[in-house]
Amino acid sequence: MPRMLLILEFLGLFVALPLAYRFSPVRIPALPVLWMVAAYAAWQLLRDPHFDRAKLWNAGALTGHLWAILGAFAVAALLLWLGVRRLAPSLEWNFVREYPAFWAVAMVAYPVFSVYPQGMLYRAFFFERYAGIFQGKWAMILASAAAFAFLHIIFRNPLAPALTFAGGLLFAYRYAETGSLAVSCFEHALYGCWLFTIGLGQYFYHGTIATMGPILRR
Repeated sequence: MPRMLLILEFLGLFVALPLAYRFSPVRIPALPVLWMVAAYAAWQLLRDPHFDRAKLWNAGALTGHLWAILGAFAVAALLLWLGVRRLAPSLEWNFVREYPAFWAVAMVAYPVFSVYPQGMLYRAFFFERYAGIFQGKWAMILASAAAFAFLHIIFRNPLAPALTFAGGLLFAYRYAETGSLAVSCFEHALYGCWLFTIGLGQYFYHGTIATMGPILRR
């Protein structure tokens, strides 16, 4: 694809679409939109004869990176929990306490229905599609993280983009190092599930849990 068309596609998918969603007067469920865009990304990757399809999973790469991932997660998880405990104690463990059944479902469903499509779009597709625009490993990692953070403006709070920029750097780095979407998504799922567990999930959804409270408490 010509460079100018790639730039226009990038701006459409990663700038215009989040902005349109953020300022839309109609509240639209976020996941179906994510799935449609991720499906477009998967279609483009699968029709590209130069793309190594093994990157879409490649779980074997986890073996050499597991302890590094878990070690970094242990430190970050402790700091995040202490931050919630110190700055927002009313949120601490509130999802688990108030909606234990839905929390358990979310811990399984979130990696499948949210993390992997995001990884498809912001790591596998992004790295393959825009390598000619963001040249060099770290330029690509920074661009991927910035786009990933910008997506989270749809949640209408500053914490979501801030946390996802930090996470996006880590997840993009891991994908660049391993060539494995499975490894990157595993790490993404660890952090995402932990954020929901310690009580920060309310910054990453549109209030569905609150409206379903009577049902979810069962």
